[in-house]
Amino acid sequence: MASSSTASPLPRIVLYHQTVHDRDGKHISILPLITQPGVAVTHIIVAAIHINDDPNALTLNDHAPADPRYATLWAELRIAQASGIKVLGMLGGAAKGSYVRLDQDQSLFEAYYAPVYHLIKDKGLDGIDLDVEEAMSLSGIIRLVDRIRADFGPDFLITLAPVAAALLDVRRNLSGFDYEALEVMRGSQIAWYNTQFYCGWGDASTPIMYEMIVARGWAPEKVVVGLVTHAENGAGFVPWELLRANLTLLNFQFSRFGGVMGWEYFNSSPGGKDKPWEWAQRMTSVLRAGEGVAIDDTPAQDLNKVKEGVVDLSKTSSTGVGVQMVDPDVGAPTDVPVPAEFDYFSDFSNGSDD
Repeated sequence: MASSSTASPLPRIVLYHQTVHDRDGKHISILPLITQPGVAVTHIIVAAIHINDDPNALTLNDHAPADPRYATLWAELRIAQASGIKVLGMLGGAAKGSYVRLDQDQSLFEAYYAPVYHLIKDKGLDGIDLDVEEAMSLSGIIRLVDRIRADFGPDFLITLAPVAAALLDVRRNLSGFDYEALEVMRGSQIAWYNTQFYCGWGDASTPIMYEMIVARGWAPEKVVVGLVTHAENGAGFVPWELLRANLTLLNFQFSRFGGVMGWEYFNSSPGGKDKPWEWAQRMTSVLRAGEGVAIDDTPAQDLNKVKEGVVDLSKTSSTGVGVQMVDPDVGAPTDVPVPAEFDYFSDFSNGSDD
């Protein structure tokens, strides 16, 4: 059974859930995240909520959130909540337009925000993930954060999903606004950042970029390492053997390590579409070992080697070439490659982006 996320909130294990039907229209169940042994997922983020030209035409991927095709999804998410897993909704993503519409004068903001408010209330969501992948002003995101906090109270979770490079250099950013400035001004209202360490915007194959982010002043409990769960879900997939070593090191190095998030659930490795919960089992075995099951070589063995100085896990890269630990005084990288546009597909229908 999944453990309560409130009992031991760190490190978090967060999963995005966007593809909720297979190609034949069969529902993809998240219940194994609750019923399978050795799984301690703390948060599920249902994606992706889109604000469209018509303020009353809010969509979850390609359909209205109240569409009958989502009835089983919402029922399972309520079961997850009853099992102690927090459920959030992701607003925005690569399909642009939601935040441009919210970043306008007050009357238009009210018109476009209202359906989001009602969706959160109607579905009893525990939080919202603001995935801003288009230009938005700092004042605009602050207004949105302030309004959500005022409407839903102090326990409601507000997260954001920047690319990892944006936490080091405002110029390497999909969101327009400066995340460091946002953290200074409204950090107390933001639970954590689902940071995208993939698609050319970050590298999860070594601990270096995470260490640089912390060295820059970000609290480790607020930076969650975002991963693609399968090579088909985006560039930057990290093989399990390497990922296990790096996460073990980060969890040992930072006593309040923020955890991991995975994009996305339906085809997660190693189980793929048949057993997508196995990704969460493996993350549990590394980060929440007391609640998980041993997978291959146990993380404890890796950790003991780190403690004894037998092996420096940080000097392993995805190519097998050694890399050096980052000097904590080093600032942002001078050049981060910018990838080409990429698309995700929801429900295998009209090709909506996340």
